[in-house]
Amino acid sequence: MRTGLIRSELGRNLSRRNPLPEEETQAPFRKAALRSGLAIVLIALCLPLWAADAPPADAIAVAHRVDAYYDSLRSLRADFSESYQGMGIHREEHGTLLLRKPGKMRWDYAKPAGKVFILDSKYGWFYSPGDSEAQRIAASKMNDMRSPLRFLLGHTKIEKELDGLTVARDGDAYRLSGIPKGMNQQVANVTLGVTAQGVIQSMTITETSGALTAFTFTNSQPNAAAPESEFVFHPPAGITVIDGVPPV
Repeated sequence: MRTGLIRSELGRNLSRRNPLPEEETQAPFRKAALRSGLAIVLIALCLPLWAADAPPADAIAVAHRVDAYYDSLRSLRADFSESYQGMGIHREEHGTLLLRKPGKMRWDYAKPAGKVFILDSKYGWFYSPGDSEAQRIAASKMNDMRSPLRFLLGHTKIEKELDGLTVARDGDAYRLSGIPKGMNQQVANVTLGVTAQGVIQSMTITETSGALTAFTFTNSQPNAAAPESEFVFHPPAGITVIDGVPPV
């Protein structure tokens, strides 16, 4: 009985010491909650800014990243390595690639020395040392394995150049795959190795026959010097130019 009286008296004393209405006593807690809520909203608003540099995750987003990078360039120089396996042949080659917009590319081979492929936007020119002839073919009819890189020489739109576009993560980079339009009878798949910034570091072409051509690109130099004279083919002395189908 006495214990109950003591508790009752303590309650009355506490009430006298805290005469504020309940609403006012809860105000500090509500303000703290409001501040917490505002902090959460601010964090949510900032997340898209922090995530802007994060690598995109879907095929279209990765394709757009590549588009944006190459659309910003006027020219590009890079070292390349090329390998081919098919029809009982295994070949390893390397050299330097030079691209210039609109529609020009030059592949100078160090191995084999003297081999060259030039696209002057109208024709593709092919010559290998030891051949008695150089070949010329209209760019519109060219089905050479380097053809998929032509989309880099204009206003890039990869999603319109490759059918069945898919993407897969490859560490910090991506593998962007599809089939070049108009080449489905010859090419089963093209896979581009792409950095998070949209730079193409490799290209692998799988033909419907099972043959495999792979390129890797290193030492890229954006907007490198690319004079018009680099895209004019001069056949070596005694070499005849013929119209033909480009070699594999």
